[in-house]
Parts: sequence; C-alpha cells; structure tokens
Amino acid sequence: MRHALTVPTLLLILAACSGSEAAPPPESRFRAVRVAAIADTAVRDPLVAAGTLGPKDEPVLSFKVAGVVARLFVDEGDRVKAGQVLATLRMDEIDAVVTRATAGLEKAERDLARLDRLARDSVATTVQAQDARTARDLAQADLSAARFNRAHAMITAPAAGTVIRRHVREGEVVSPGAAVLTLASSGRGIVFRVDLADRDVLRVKLGDKARVTLDAQPGHSYEGVVSEIGAAPAAGLGTYRVEIALPGAGGLPTGLVGRAELEVGAATRTALVPVESLIEADGPDGSVFVLDTVPLGNDSIARVSRRKVTIGFLRGATVGIASGLEGARFVVTDGSPWLSDSMMVRITP
Repeated sequence: MRHALTVPTLLLILAACSGSEAAPPPESRFRAVRVAAIADTAVRDPLVAAGTLGPKDEPVLSFKVAGVVARLFVDEGDRVKAGQVLATLRMDEIDAVVTRATAGLEKAERDLARLDRLARDSVATTVQAQDARTARDLAQADLSAARFNRAHAMITAPAAGTVIRRHVREGEVVSPGAAVLTLASSGRGIVFRVDLADRDVLRVKLGDKARVTLDAQPGHSYEGVVSEIGAAPAAGLGTYRVEIALPGAGGLPTGLVGRAELEVGAATRTALVPVESLIEADGPDGSVFVLDTVPLGNDSIARVSRRKVTIGFLRGATVGIASGLEGARFVVTDGSPWLSDSMMVRITP
C-alpha cells in the first residue's frame, strides 16, 4: 500500500512552493507558465521510519567480579585502542582471595605428599591418599579461579572505538556484570536503526535499498541497504528492530536522529512530477495542470487541462503519482494558481 500524504504536510509544501506568487501576473494574451516533463519510471513504494545512527557494535563493558572501582582511565568521548586498559577494581580483597587459594594449594600438596609416603609404608590407606589427591585438585582449581578473577578485575577495550557512556564513578561498589562503560566500535561499520510495526517489517527484505536523512544535516542524504531484521519484537514495545548499513556515514557521532525511506516490494511504473506542480491536495487526492499539446520550443503555445490525481508518495522534491496522468507528458510547475481548465498558455523557459 502506498503512503498517503497528510493534508498539513502538503499544504505546507504547496505554500512554500507558491509563496513567491503573491499576486497574479499582468494580463497578456496568454498566461506564461513553466512546465516539466513527467518521468515515468519503475520505483518501489517507500516505507518511511524514524531512527538513530550508531555503530554496528556497542558493547557494554563490565567486571566479572564484584568490587570497588579503583580507577576509570577514560571519559566519554575518548578514543581507545584495542587492548587498552579502561578501568580497574581495588585489588585488596581480590589479592587476598588469591593468597588464600595459593596457601590452600600448598597445604594440599604437602598433605598429599605425606599421605603418599604413609600409604607406601602401609601406615595410611589407599582411600586416604586418594582423598588427599582430590583435595589437592580442588585447591588447584580454586587457585585457577582466583587468578582468573584477578585477571578480570580490569576492563580492556575489545576493539578500537569511542567511549560513549560511563555508568559508574571511582569509589563505587559494582556487582559482577554491572555496566561500567559503553564502547562504540566502528569495526563492523555504521548502521541506522529503525523500529517497525509487524505489518511493516513483513514488507522489508535483506538487501532492500534505503535513503537516510539526518536532522543535523538537512539537504544531505546517505544511501544504504537493509543489513539486519529483528527476528523477535522488542520487549514491551512490540516493534521489530531493523538495521540499515550506511558505508558513507563513518566518523559521524553516535545517536544522531533522522528518518529512513526504504524501498520495499516490487518495482512498479510510477509517474514522478515536481512537488510544485500540485495545486491542491487532500490526503491522497490532488490536482495538477497538464499540457494537452506538446510544446515545440521556447515561447510555444499550448492548451492546459486540469487533472485529478492520486498521490502515492512524497520523496524529497518529487511526488509519485499513482494514477491520473495517463497519456500526459508535461505538467505545469510555475503559474498554476492563475490557470483554468482548457486555457491557452505560453511556455517559457
């Protein structure tokens, strides 16, 4: 289904296009108008959705163990390298656990050695020696776990990127897995994320083309393709996350807002005309003036007729007309407010 333009949107567009014509042109034998050729081309029906820009990967970094944050070496906005130390915990308690595990292993190894000797002399039973070996293995596992936790009492950057959020401060107590830093990594590219209702996400396919415009860059757009479609709705929202890969948007700050026009469905033949050719619009219904005869050159004379059209979509300064322009080749773009049906006009450059 094509998207109908709202009345307020079209009225604003039409007002902007006709603001320079505050009064009708001076009387002459023929009204002077400008025209544009109707482009009949195969286009896909655009699906418009708001969204935000960001890197493909935004890992939330945390400590594996609980503790007190000792140092945060980065601030929001800092660029980091892969492997760079970003934050550490106070090591007092963690080192104490390693020390205790080390001492426990040493004792277990002494006990095992003593019982092995006693077992060989038939003073201790084989079961006692086996229990001592098991205790040694458990103590060794405890020490391995303590050393592993100590190694993960610091956060290192998994990839090069930019710190976009600090969730804690130095001196705070954090639990295992609590968010400490959020990193924006552009290693897998930049994407524009939109959330679509179920009826719309069914129309989208991987590889569909999209045009993204950002509020911070009016008049500029980025070309992209759909790279990921959510397999399940977001909890509590019921919308599906769709990602659009934007190869040309590298270096832009994360979080920029804008909108995407996705070309979905099969391509159909559509008449494209300049938005200023519309003289009125009410939802999907509008009117334009077309030439009944084809102009032969500058200052040629032609007859115009008013056509009721069905508006399919608005894309920038172009309007897609679903129906109503059959057989027409030119539409009037300048001078339409002063025309009437079957009037003779003079075509000017």
